[in-house]
Amino acid sequence: MAQLRNLPDHATVFDVFSAYPEMFGHIADFSQAAFRGPGPLPPRDRELIFSYVSQLNACEYCFGGHAETTKLLGAAPDVFEKLKIGIDTAPVDAKLKPLLRYAKKLTETPARITPADAEACYAAGWSDEAIMQAIAMTCLANFMNRLVEGSGVHADPSKFAMRAKAAVEKGYQRPFREKMAALGKPVG
Repeated sequence: MAQLRNLPDHATVFDVFSAYPEMFGHIADFSQAAFRGPGPLPPRDRELIFSYVSQLNACEYCFGGHAETTKLLGAAPDVFEKLKIGIDTAPVDAKLKPLLRYAKKLTETPARITPADAEACYAAGWSDEAIMQAIAMTCLANFMNRLVEGSGVHADPSKFAMRAKAAVEKGYQRPFREKMAALGKPVG
């Protein structure tokens, strides 16, 4: 149930964004750039980092939709069950594991990030840009998890696959703009 009176009982992220377009309209643009913009991390790995952080935060809404997206983009079907056990045994490329460790630490104990954490990523072959993409995905996930949980967005598992398909086919910016235009509230 939504925490805010102006949101429907089974609110979605779109309901929050459309209720406060001036505040959150730019998040769709940022999400598009973070998830699908140019950079060294492929979309699957960006989705994986976002999903993993959402799993750490126990945000069912964000985890459910983005985990499905990650799988549609080619991740192993059991990747998140294995990540719950530990990064070392998860079915992900060994090169990605230092970035996942970085994201985990940044989520759970952000003040404890040190140059050694970045050095582990560099040693795996990642660039500054790749590390920053992982940081951006971690930040976006933590932001969205708190927005979702704080406003009471409803997780409907029956819609996870549909949300994933839309994310793969349309990205993140276009669906938001289409929905806002349909409401007579065009943005950007």
